[in-house]
This record gives sequence, structure tokens and C-alpha cells, in this order.
Amino acid sequence: MAGLWTTPQQVRDLTEQLVGWESQGLTEGEVTFPEKLQAKLLETEYFQENPEFVSLGEVDWERRYVTALYKHEQASRTVVLLSHFDTVAVHEYGDLAPLAYQPAKLEKAFQKIKNEFKPEMQADLASGEYLFGRGIMDMKSGLAIHMSLIERASLEQWPINIVLLSVPDEEVNSAGMRYGVSKLLDLERQYGLEYVLFLNGEPVFANSPGDESQYIYTGSIGKIMPSALFYGKETHAGEPLAGMTSSFLSTYLTRNMEWNPAFSETVHGEKTPLPVTLTQGDMKEEYSVQTPYRTKALYNVFTMERNAEDVMGIFEGLAKESAAECLEDYRSLCQKVGMAPRFDEIRVLRYEELVEYAKEKFGLDYVNRLIRDTLMDPDRDVRDKSFHIADILLLNCQELTPGIVLLFAPPYYPAVNSSEDSFIKECVAYATQYARERFDLELEQVHFFNGISDLSYVNYRDTSSGWISYENNTPVYGDLYNIPFQTMQELNAPVLNIGPFGKDPHKLTERLHMKNAFEEVPEIIASLILHMAERTD
Repeated sequence: MAGLWTTPQQVRDLTEQLVGWESQGLTEGEVTFPEKLQAKLLETEYFQENPEFVSLGEVDWERRYVTALYKHEQASRTVVLLSHFDTVAVHEYGDLAPLAYQPAKLEKAFQKIKNEFKPEMQADLASGEYLFGRGIMDMKSGLAIHMSLIERASLEQWPINIVLLSVPDEEVNSAGMRYGVSKLLDLERQYGLEYVLFLNGEPVFANSPGDESQYIYTGSIGKIMPSALFYGKETHAGEPLAGMTSSFLSTYLTRNMEWNPAFSETVHGEKTPLPVTLTQGDMKEEYSVQTPYRTKALYNVFTMERNAEDVMGIFEGLAKESAAECLEDYRSLCQKVGMAPRFDEIRVLRYEELVEYAKEKFGLDYVNRLIRDTLMDPDRDVRDKSFHIADILLLNCQELTPGIVLLFAPPYYPAVNSSEDSFIKECVAYATQYARERFDLELEQVHFFNGISDLSYVNYRDTSSGWISYENNTPVYGDLYNIPFQTMQELNAPVLNIGPFGKDPHKLTERLHMKNAFEEVPEIIASLILHMAERTD
């Protein structure tokens, strides 16, 4: 049987087919995609003969991940190919949304409105070098490349094992990868595999507008979301200083969080983006002249070496400074109008401290029931539930207010980096030399993939139990959201990301460079894996 995906044209056709299988996050398409992918893999000669090596694994909400194993009888060394098949939505396509999953038709539609695009997009459209569509860059093309590689390995009998893992939900909470890591550990033990590399296929992300460099990544940046519930003191709008709006209180911490260099890290000469606010708003549900007294805010912090406790420590210190500033300004205002302040403290508590206080006050069963009722609410996502749990507890402990409760909201992506690993250094040197000699293509090393990736859930290196802070201060942790930190530590092979070049992920003009995706990158990765197979150490 001839190969199904071994030529550039076949890889292109496969990519377009995968794009055509709509798989937006939290839609029916995301649920049905794994069965289609499994059936596609079973069309190959190798998996027809070994169907037990292709399987589906349960995640949540009826979603599943897919694993496929190519096993060489004499090999233990194993490369794991990681990808995700979910995509973001297509709202920005407007009337063209039905064409977002049909690259050929979408390109024709774009040609009719080409003057509406920026010059760079117009030039790429005219070049004939790009394919367009939702998920074609991020990251159906990476999955197609991996499918091509595992088929080639089976046809050519590469003397190395390959595991393909493709997951749902990377774009929202990375549930697919968090569930999938246990399967990787099971496969390793069941078949005597030795994982030597976790190789992701996320596309190249530009470092700046107009950047057309081709990158190879030796790590992935971390992301964590420290959050705050602000509880003021309600009052009538006619007596404003008799209380304190949570809106007023929240502005102090938000102002101090935004762009704060205290959270900045520089590693290998690369710097984390500064923190920003992702969500902020009061929790008042109806209009009245009662002032708002509960506000939530969610902040985005990128990491490279810091763990959850490191971030919480900085966040807590900043919250205490902000509370002190707010209280000082409140007292000053009261003095100016000749009014005695109604309170003399703004408390700052971690969520874990609030829980312990509530347990002492009400007992464990009562607190657990409050939390359980919120967790079972089908109309809230994990972030809303995180705030609501803290809110319910604080509503029942108003003697602690005014105050700020600090917590984490999902998701959390621990940073991962293998730049100093000698094997990765060898891989980078080999891949860059091969790309230059074979395609006259310059690969530049970047130490942290800047788009967030599922590589965060392997090779976890924190040895200080810093994750305990995350577990204790994430209200939904253990019920709706888990991170398998200890399993991640056991999957201790180094990481690498080599993916195709494209532009504008998550935008209307998302596009993929065809020569790079269907000719260059597959050959670079194939040559690298074969080079690894030749190693004797």
C-alpha cells in the first residue's frame, strides 16, 4: 500500500481535510473530531495491521484525545508528537463564516474583497504562497505534519518509536493535555518506552509585526492568573463615605498590577510581557441606589522561572500596599468633610485563609456544601465559579470586610524550558544546519514559545512544592480543575517545538505558508528524528 500522506500535495490535502472538520472549542465539532481522526489513522497500512495502537481517551464534556503509537521491535527510545485539534471561533469572519473551514473557497472570497485588507495581507494573497482558514495555522497543519511523520516512520521502519497525541481544549483550559499526560505515562510503562523528546508542532509566532523569521523553540512561556475579589461596604448613594465601593477599592490594585515590572522575568535574554487585567467588574446584578460592594478582577501574568507561590507572594505584597493606599485616601477624604472614618482596616486574605476562617466559624460540612452548590451550577464557567465560591464565603463572613481576597483562576500553564539540555542543544544545532543546507532556510532559536502551549504539562521541574499554593488558592481545584503536577514530573524528557510558518493566528486573515508547511518543516523534523534514532547513548 502506498503512503497516504508522504508527499507535499498529500500533506496539503490532509491539512485542508482536517480544517474542514470544524472543531471549535466547546462545540459538537470538538466532540466528533477524535473519531474522525482515529478513523483516518486507521486507513494507514500500519494501523490497519495494528489497530490496538490507535485509541481514544476520555477528557470531559464528552471530549476525547487521540493517541497513536508506532512501535519498532528493537527500539525503546521514543519521540512524542504533541498537537491540539480545537480552534477558536469564527465570529470575525462575519458573512464569510461558512467558508472559514474551506480554504479554497475562502481564498476566492478574499480575492473579491482584497482591497479591504492591509498591504501585507494583499501581497500574501497575491503571492499564491498561502492557504487561509480557521485553524489552518493554529494548528491543524501541525497535526497533519505529525500524521505524515508517523506514517513515514511505519512505512520506512524508522528504528525509533513515535507516539502521536492530539488533544482538545488547548485554546480554553488545556483539559485535553492535562488528562492526556496520564495516558503517556501508561504507554511508557506498558510498552517499555523511553521518552527522549516531547516535540510540539505549534506554528511559528511572530515576535513583532512584520516578523517573518522561522523559529525553533526550546521551551514554552508560563501563564498564571492571580485574581482578586474586592469587598467594600455597602451604603446609600446619598451617604457615600458611610461605606466604600468595591469599584473604588479595586482601582488601587488594578493600577498597581497593570504593566508592573515586579512580575517581569528575563531568562536567556528573553523577557516576559508585562501583566495586564483580563477581566474587571462589579458583581451587582440589578440597578439600585445601593453602592456596589463586590468587584472581581482577573490579571494575566507570564512566567519563565517563577512558580505559583512566587507569583502569589508578589501579588499579596502588592495587594497589601494597595489596601493601605486606599485606606489612607479614604481617611483623608473623611477628614476633609469632617466625618469620622467608619472603618480603620482593609484586610487582605488569601483564599486558603478565608476557607479556614469559614470552617472555624461554620464547620467543615457547611463550607463544603456552599462550595458544592456552586460547583454544580451549569451556567458558570470555572472562572466564574472561582469568584462565586469566594464571594459566597465572604458574604457569610462580612466581619472580615472591607477586604481583598486573593485567589487563582484557571487555567495555569507552568513554564517549561530545555535550552540548557545537552540533547536539545544537539537537536537545535542539527535542525538549523539541516534547514540551511537543505532548504537555504535560517532557523532561529527562541527559548520560550510565546503563544502558550501544551508543553507546559510535561517535564515539570519545580522541586519546592510551589504548586501547593496553586492548589490551596484555586477555589475550583480538585473538583472542576486539576493539574497532574506529579505525573508531569515523571514525564521528564526535554521539550522542543518545531512548527510551520504562518501569520495572524486567531484572526480573520489566519494563513499558512504552504512550502514551509508541506515541504520544509516535515523534512526537517523527519531528518531530526532519524538523527536521534542513530544515537547509541
